[in-house]
Amino acid sequence: MQWRPATLFSTRGDRIRCDLCPLRCMLRDGQVGTCGVRRRTGDVLETATFASVMQHVDANERKPFYHFRPGGRSLTLAAPGCTFACGYCINHRISQYGRESSVAWNGQPIEPAEVVARAVAEDADICFSYTEPSLALELTEAVVALARPAGVRVMWKSNGFLTPEAVDRAAGLVDAVNIDVKAADTAAHRRLTGAPLEPVLDTVREFARRGVWLEITTPLIPGTSAAPEQLATIARTVASVGAQVPWHLVRFTPTYRMTGHDPTAPADLAEAVRIGHAAGLRHVYVERALGAEGRATRCPACDETVVRRGVWQLETSEIRAGRCARCDHPIDGRWN
Repeated sequence: MQWRPATLFSTRGDRIRCDLCPLRCMLRDGQVGTCGVRRRTGDVLETATFASVMQHVDANERKPFYHFRPGGRSLTLAAPGCTFACGYCINHRISQYGRESSVAWNGQPIEPAEVVARAVAEDADICFSYTEPSLALELTEAVVALARPAGVRVMWKSNGFLTPEAVDRAAGLVDAVNIDVKAADTAAHRRLTGAPLEPVLDTVREFARRGVWLEITTPLIPGTSAAPEQLATIARTVASVGAQVPWHLVRFTPTYRMTGHDPTAPADLAEAVRIGHAAGLRHVYVERALGAEGRATRCPACDETVVRRGVWQLETSEIRAGRCARCDHPIDGRWN
């Protein structure tokens, strides 16, 4: 593991306070934050996230981004670590480094110049996913400094648990973000993640206000976000940010600490889609369980299907210069 200087910290007496996430860990010399990948050494904060457990290229649709450069590809990175401890996490073997003793460090050092060069060679953008990308804020900054002049976009798939200072930094870096809204209220969110919900919603609103392309994902987790009244609350929250925000509904899969629950039934996912539309959302998606129709984008004006998708890739698009090819109505998104 390699440690490099980190940013977003302040001094409080004899302690250093990490200002990246709302936990704002107060660290004495040698202590590591709750995330497991930021530590104090002397009078500085350090990060272990100039590393990735993977580097592979796949479709933007897999992140999922349905309205940001559909049909494009992303070089995906995952720096170990997370600010949450979700009991259903399918990526716990990489995200829970530092939180769970059974999770070993398996990140390989990476250099921003090499990452950007590969993205250019592969005609791909860059996406931080699978773990919590905000913990790799410094790596993101270093990558963006090289990626932007090369015409490479940078995306995050994030839990949104950031301080206002971190959002301010990130909003000037990332071109698009997909944020998980995992619960309808703080009590349920805290039971699931170990953290409050309000900072996530503040992050969602601020990214939208700053003009970053935003999509939202909600896993239908038993006892947290799967009940109709919970989904209705989340849908109204997303709609309050903007009717144009795509809402991705994810089927719950028993894993990690939640193996005693059944997978989400397709009928429940279909009902969740109805709830989203009833709240005023224009674009509500289910990746697999509802078939091709669950992935299709319809024009809000003429109701014709304008984008068809396979499970993980674009199939056809009837969007021309951001507008429906049939009725010329604008379709929300970043299509170029």
